[in-house]
Amino acid sequence: MGMANEPVSVAFKLYCLSVMTLVAATYTVALRYTRTISSTEMYFSTTAVCITEVIKLFLSLGMLAKETGTLGRMKTSLVEHVLQSPRELLKLSVPSVVYAIQNNMAFIALSNLDAAVYQVTYQLKIPCTALCTVLMLNRSLSRLQWFSVFMLCGGVTLVQWKPAEATKLQIEQNPFLGFIAIAVAVICSGFAGVYFEKVLKSSDTSLWVRNIQMYLSGIVVTLAGVYLADGAQVIEKGFFFGYTPWVCFVVLLASVGGLYTSVVVKYTDNIMKGFSAAAAIVLSTVASVTLFGLQITVTFATGAMLVCVSIYLYGLPKQDTSRIPKADTDTESRQKLITV
Repeated sequence: MGMANEPVSVAFKLYCLSVMTLVAATYTVALRYTRTISSTEMYFSTTAVCITEVIKLFLSLGMLAKETGTLGRMKTSLVEHVLQSPRELLKLSVPSVVYAIQNNMAFIALSNLDAAVYQVTYQLKIPCTALCTVLMLNRSLSRLQWFSVFMLCGGVTLVQWKPAEATKLQIEQNPFLGFIAIAVAVICSGFAGVYFEKVLKSSDTSLWVRNIQMYLSGIVVTLAGVYLADGAQVIEKGFFFGYTPWVCFVVLLASVGGLYTSVVVKYTDNIMKGFSAAAAIVLSTVASVTLFGLQITVTFATGAMLVCVSIYLYGLPKQDTSRIPKADTDTESRQKLITV
């Protein structure tokens, strides 16, 4: 994982996508275990999210130390890009805040919509990300790629489809509020991911420096989340209340997954990140069948097949998406042809 402007091989991209997919699938299964089966008292999810940001910050510092070679160079880089660049820090705080809004909106949506409706509508973040990529990065997608994006959307929906259960709801649901919340969450998801990709690819600043800038603001945002959501209970029971080796494993997986996600966004794109996430959903569901005794249904099998086909179709057109296209590249290439 070298400097920002270093070209990377297809094998490296595939490696990063594969690791990210496996980590995400393992994370889903482990998280489900800690939130449902684990017999200990429930930990605070807000503190777990905060600790994840702290670990990601330290891992990024370690990668920056490796990249720069000496502590002196690392210190110079941090002073230049963090202490002396408040504007850059502010720029990278945007995705942190937007992700925080997205997570809260998803919670509101899940509280006001049936689980199946939530799963279906939340998959709109996949085409929304593709649209943001086209609008914000001046990138074009072929018709086949657009088709594969919507096919992926349908596949993920089918994979996660659960038949409606007759449950006696203790709370009043407000479907209109739920749909508004899910719309905001979908837009936030697409915008934040593509915004971070734009910042990463529009300069030669090190990926690890960018991560450090984002995680610093992430820690502030998630600490605010701990205070607002669970403040009184955290003070009473302690920050690490309910933490078991399994919870620590989940936090570590989330941290490593976060770093690989940033590498994938840097060297491929957000749409590929979405496809990787879809593959992780299929893998984690298959694992859940073995571990939690879930039944594989026809809808799951159909959805899994659609996800696999859509990933294959999206990868067919060979185009380099590792740099932001500059507006003057056409004229430059014409001049090069003339000089040749």
